[in-house]
Amino acid sequence: MKYLTYLIILWNIIVFLTYGTDKLCAIKGFRRISEKTLICFAFLLGGIGALLGMRCFHHKTKHINFKIAVPAAFVITAAALVYSAYFI
Repeated sequence: MKYLTYLIILWNIIVFLTYGTDKLCAIKGFRRISEKTLICFAFLLGGIGALLGMRCFHHKTKHINFKIAVPAAFVITAAALVYSAYFI
């Protein structure tokens, strides 16, 4: 594996934890992370972490923006991960 592959994996862990943090903030009534930021994180090669975060934390699963954007970001991230692992 190359450094870029490790960076993508690390970023997806961070995005996953961000979705979990936002869910916890929603439960506790604290200040939330904006939807724009969450979707932006997904499209900045964090789609795998975002999709896993949505599924594991049951977070933003009813919002149409997330139902469309996060799976699209997942495909982009998975393609970048495969590319970085095998071709760089």
